[in-house]
Amino acid sequence: MQEEEQAGTAEVRRQDRFGALPERVRPQDMVEERPATPRDPDRDAYDPDEFAVRYGL
Repeated sequence: MQEEEQAGTAEVRRQDRFGALPERVRPQDMVEERPATPRDPDRDAYDPDEFAVRYGL
């Protein structure tokens, strides 16, 4: 009789622990988007007119 009670208790514990699947994670939540390299303000500061004045005249 004790074995049956222990088996029942073990089943209840197993059901509590493994009885439900975890909540679903959306694919959008699994991806982190960030730039591959940090933004460089000097690189974006190109001015074609300044270039022409500096090197063309």
